[in-house]
Amino acid sequence: MPDPTAHAQVHVNATPARVYALVSDLAGMASSAEEYSGGTWLDGATGPAVGARFKGRNRRGWRRWSTTSRVTDAQVERFAFEVKSFGLPVARWQYDIEPADGGCVLTESTWDLRPAWYRPITALGTGVGDRAAENQRNIEATLGRLKAAAEAG
Repeated sequence: MPDPTAHAQVHVNATPARVYALVSDLAGMASSAEEYSGGTWLDGATGPAVGARFKGRNRRGWRRWSTTSRVTDAQVERFAFEVKSFGLPVARWQYDIEPADGGCVLTESTWDLRPAWYRPITALGTGVGDRAAENQRNIEATLGRLKAAAEAG
């Protein structure tokens, strides 16, 4: 796989299992992520599992949009999913969790999978022209919130 279009990492003073529980919780991630505002498991799924799908709700200012995602990895070391919008590939999001120094290192990465012709359309819908730069800022803010949540509880 090519390099991610945005990524960052943070050391968290919590167990990998605790961090995994946070990043794989659709409702809980809404309070940590920048644009994600919640999600619903689809097709009878009740939690993270490879192949499970969910509808994600997103917001940025007054703009709102939804996507459909499919979980590709669901173990304590990695939670990842691929995102589609109107049936088109949009992104891959991945959370890698590695044990380290009394806690773990959490790395959040994303890959922009949008076809070139679809990028201007999504920019209008989301209000984001430079998605890589916006995702980098969002990831850094999200990791800070996840670290605080994991270490608090």
